[in-house]
Amino acid sequence: MALMLSTCIFSNSALAVSSVGLLEYIDTFDGYSFKYPKNWIQVRGAGADIFFRDPFVLDENLSVEFSSPSSSRYNSVQDLGPPEEAGKKVLKQYLTEFMSTRLGVRRESNILSTSSRMADDGRTYYQVEVNIKSYANNNELAVMPQDRVVRLEWDRRYLSVLGVENSRLYELRLQTPENVFVEEENDLRQVMDSFRVNKVNA
Repeated sequence: MALMLSTCIFSNSALAVSSVGLLEYIDTFDGYSFKYPKNWIQVRGAGADIFFRDPFVLDENLSVEFSSPSSSRYNSVQDLGPPEEAGKKVLKQYLTEFMSTRLGVRRESNILSTSSRMADDGRTYYQVEVNIKSYANNNELAVMPQDRVVRLEWDRRYLSVLGVENSRLYELRLQTPENVFVEEENDLRQVMDSFRVNKVNA
């Protein structure tokens, strides 16, 4: 089936081409590619190397980040240890980023699964799935405990795919509310499975 050229993004030699329900983003400059839902939009200035989100479900998004070889050089994803150890590191990073200074905020987190897979490019990728729930008091300054009612703020699934190339650790991150994940699991797993890291010409 011929792929139609959908969008051309000139920065970083990246482009997007269409697939069945998904578009493919290819960054030849930094050395990675993935597929994403065709209705998602790119958001610039979000802090990651690339960031896409659902225009209607704002808590649903994906991003790609990678390490600098000058800070730590990676030979393979196994440098992180087995998938279980990588999962602990991913969760710790998430909790650090989501740390809140607000009074009365509590986070519950669980590593749902960790796995290793050999992709069609011959590289090994780790996949980590995490659930994080955020609870907060509706009146954290109340004197009486009965006036501080705890409520669920959000309940999200975080999906990470880790790969190594060019002495860098790459991470594809997917974030989605748990209730949305149930409806879109098949598409989101296709996105996870599509992530590839590629050698960059020096």
